[in-house]
Parts: sequence; C-alpha cells; structure tokens
Amino acid sequence: MDRAENAENAHSTAGTGSTRRTFVAGAAAVGGAVALGAAPTAAAAGPGRRTAGQSVAVLGGGVAGLTAAHELAERGFAVTVYERRALGGKARSMDVPASAKGGRRPLPAEHGFRFIPGIYHNLPDTMRRIPFPGNANGVHDNLVAPKEMMFARTGRENIRIPIPWPGHQPADLTLDDIRRALAALVETAAGLPAHETAYFVNRALVYLTSCDERRDNTWERTPWWDFVRAAQMSQDYQRILAVGVTRNIVATKAEEASTRTVGTLGEAFVLNALGQGADGPPDRILNAPTNEAWIDPWVAHLRGLGVDFRIGWTVREMKYANGRIAAALIEDSDGVRQTVTADHYISALPVEHARPTWSAAMRAADPQLARCDKLRTDWMTGIQFYLTERTPIVHGHLNCIDSPWSLTAIAQAQHWPGRNFPVDYGDGTVADCLSVDISEWDKRGILYGKTAKQCTREEVAREVWAQLKAALNDTGKTVLRDATLHSWFLDPGVDGIGTPNPTNEDELLIHPVGTLHNRPAAATKIPNFYLAGDYVSVSIDLATMEGANASARAAVNALLDRAGSTAARCKVTPLFRPPAIEFLKRHDRTRYRLGLRNALDLG
Repeated sequence: MDRAENAENAHSTAGTGSTRRTFVAGAAAVGGAVALGAAPTAAAAGPGRRTAGQSVAVLGGGVAGLTAAHELAERGFAVTVYERRALGGKARSMDVPASAKGGRRPLPAEHGFRFIPGIYHNLPDTMRRIPFPGNANGVHDNLVAPKEMMFARTGRENIRIPIPWPGHQPADLTLDDIRRALAALVETAAGLPAHETAYFVNRALVYLTSCDERRDNTWERTPWWDFVRAAQMSQDYQRILAVGVTRNIVATKAEEASTRTVGTLGEAFVLNALGQGADGPPDRILNAPTNEAWIDPWVAHLRGLGVDFRIGWTVREMKYANGRIAAALIEDSDGVRQTVTADHYISALPVEHARPTWSAAMRAADPQLARCDKLRTDWMTGIQFYLTERTPIVHGHLNCIDSPWSLTAIAQAQHWPGRNFPVDYGDGTVADCLSVDISEWDKRGILYGKTAKQCTREEVAREVWAQLKAALNDTGKTVLRDATLHSWFLDPGVDGIGTPNPTNEDELLIHPVGTLHNRPAAATKIPNFYLAGDYVSVSIDLATMEGANASARAAVNALLDRAGSTAARCKVTPLFRPPAIEFLKRHDRTRYRLGLRNALDLG
C-alpha cells in the first residue's frame, strides 16, 4: 500500500468542524505596560474598508471565526482575522502534496467528511448569503442529499436505510441488493428481543416528554449507557442503540456520554426525518471538495466586504489590564511576536487552543473561563483512500458499527456530479475517494492488536482498510479490492503515533456527563472579550459546525449590545421544539418540581 506523503506539518488553531462532527496556542508573557501606540492594530483600513469606527480582532479562522467576520463586516465593523494555518479550520479540505500530474488539481483530502443535516438552521442561512456563480441561493445550492445510509455489520448482512424526502429519488437496487437488505432487517429484528425494542422506545418517549429542568439536571448527569440500561441488554442492543449511537455520532463512549446530549440530538434527527422543523433533508453533503464548494467562495466574499486576513499568525496570549483586554500577543508568519490591539476581541479558537491564551487574571474576572478547563476533547480524525474504480458501497454514509475503531465513511465521487474525478484530480488513474472517520483511537484493532495511537501511520491505514473489508466483504460480496487501492492520506494534524507521545492538533470536544454546565456563554464578563466556537453553549448541544456558527452569531450580538450599535442583531435559530409536545413537558415540569419521575418512566 503506497502512502500519499504528508508534507504539511503545521497545525491549525482555527474554529471548528464537524464532520459528522469534526474535531482540534501556546501561551507567552509580555512584561510591563503594552505600548499601544506602537502596536499593530486590527482596525488598519484596507481598500474598500467600511468602518463603524470600531475594530474587531477575530482570533481563529475556522467556521466560528469566519461567521463572526461575516456578520461584523456586513454591519460595517473593521475586521481582521488571525489564523495560524489555513482558513476553514477543521471544516476545510486540503491538497494531497505532490499528487497532481498533467495539469490536474491535487487529490482532495480533509480532516473528516462534511455532514450538514436538516436540523441545522444557522449555518445554512450563512451559506445562502455566500455568492456562488450560477446559484440562486449561493453556496447553499451546492448541498446535495444522499439517497440512503447503511449500518455495515461485520459477519452479517448490512442494513440499508433509504432517506425519503420530497423530490427524493430512491437508489437503484438490484434484486440481490433487495434480498440482502431484507435479510439484514429480519436478522436484526430477530437479534433484538421484542421487550428490548419496546424498552428503548419507552426510553425515547421519556426523554421526548421530559421538561428542560429534568434534561439539564437529571439527564445531563446520567450516562446514556445507564439511561437505556445497556448492561442488561443483548449485544445487538448494545452495539446499535448504545455504542453505535454515541461513539459514532457524538464521539463519546456510551458509558460516559450525557443522556441530554444524545437524547437532544436523537430527538432532532427523528423530527428531521419526519419533516418537522427542518431546513432540509436529514443528510446533506457538498457537491465538491469543501474548499471548492464553500470555503474559498466564503473567503472571497469576506475579502470583498473588507475583511483583512492574517494567515500564519498564532495567538499566544491575551493581555488583560484594568478589567479589559488591552491587546493580543500574536506571533506573525515570520515568528516575530507582536501586540495587536482592537476595540473588541472574539476568541474563535478551539477550546484546547484558546485556554492557554487566558491568564489567571482573566479566569478570576470571569469564572466561566476557569470552568472551560474541565471541558474534555478526544480524537476523531479522517483518512482518505483513493481508488482506481468507483466504489459500489452505498449512495450515502455508512456506519461500521461493529468495527473496533468505530469507522464511518462515504464514497465521494458519486456525489460530485460536476467533477470528473480522473480528469480533474491526481494523476488520471484515481476514480474515487473513500473518506473515512476514525472515532475510536484507544481500542485494539484486528490486524496488529494495537490501538490506533500505538500504530504508525502506515499501520493505521492498513488497519482501517482491513476493518472496512471486514464490514463490507463479509457476506459473499466483494466491495473493496486491494488491487484498486491507489494511495491514502491521513490527517496531518495527527503526529507521533506509534511513539509514546502521540498528538493531535485537531481534537473534538466530547460530551461526558456534566459537560453542559461547563460550557461558557459567548459573552464574557470582560467587556470587550467574546467567545465563539463549537464548545460555547448554544441550543445544539454538540460540537458541530452549526454550534460554531450559532455561537459566533451570539458573540456578535453581545458585541453589538456593548458597542451601542443600532445594526440589526443576528438571528440565532434554536433547535426545533415540536409544539404538540410542549404541554407534556409542562406536565413533567410539575412532576419534576414535586420530586417525581417522568409519568412514562418505567425505570
């Protein structure tokens, strides 16, 4: 197996990402007073700069940072974005080094595949406001809806699930595909005892009718594993309804994951599938590599609005004096440390990169900054396999729920109708990209008996390929063939694997019990300092691009209030709440305050 060599060693401190969710500074001291007059300023006016007389330094150029810049620039503020590595953060796509030949573009790679479900409202609104040639609704029109999804079972038939939606065209299936799908459904139904299915449905109804107080307190403190009584259930129940739901979607172990987080997202996805309060289909992806379809047009639009970008600038420390942020200590692209001043500062760095920039004085000034030290991150990272033929897997995402490393994947070429893969990318022989997310890095694999962190990059690639084949080539149908494997590319943010000190520059916020109460608000008690990122507390209780976007909107609204601006506030759309359930939640609120459990809770 040939490895696509990784020549990129610098690591981003930008915003978020979500691939399904996707995933993530240092500190330095400057003694004495800040020489404000000599410091570079974020308000330096560029050509066409519109200014409201106030400048904003946006620290981090991921989804959160770009959203904040977008909203502020539209309202006339002078905005400068400081980004360490590349705009787009974990959401961006990237080039595979030395992969382009014959005038083609390099092979497209990414931190993890993008997933923009219909439960998102704020991010799609931003996408509609990013112009794209030929699109009436801007970048939003570059979203396409996969036709189906698959639960890939190891040693058993795979479960294919169609995704119906108005205008949906079902995937073309052969008689053998239909036979296998029916066999999988019957096999799964037989493997899940009726009483276990009934119990899980009851638990879902308990959560659906629970009041906010019960969710925020009782269910936030209860692990999902305990809530669904997984320890007492069958292996299929545990794999599909406990481990599969949490590790593959929420990127947290079922034994630790907050029931509030899992339940809230599960509720939203079910309502989305039923067409309730949705922006669009339950599953949407981009119709081209992320930068081509979204990030590059976004950056171009922001430049047109007057936003200034400083790429290769790393935030080292926020300078706090007299109850305010006096400056940001930033190391520029030449390695020179400078103090940057602005009227307002929005920290749009991932939480693991933001925390080292906050001093003890800042944590004392706003205790919510200190509580951020309790937030936990983990690894959820992508690898791409480049194949010399199209991959006949499924017309959408697949979830290898029995794989030790909790793999999810999507074959991308079929969803990029405007691209001819071998004509447009690589050396002319690559026909598809199988993009895979690895959610579990601490369990032993099937090939080497080692965890992903203990494996070398080459061993990770071989192990993931083996686990994919175990899930897909296991019932008499060969889906993946070694002869078609051209090369692979592992996220460059991962370093030192196979050594005692593995690192990952792009970790993902996870959601063990209690996380909700440690997530900060966008507005801090420091009057000119704001937070934006997927760790900030918003309606969607998950580290996602939607959460990053919503938190940036909240940060801008707080800034507008403190600046005394008359500009319209950003609309922040919460997750949909079905009106028909609200009276049941009110009833449960009364029971909760009386110390009683939910009326449907059978224990």
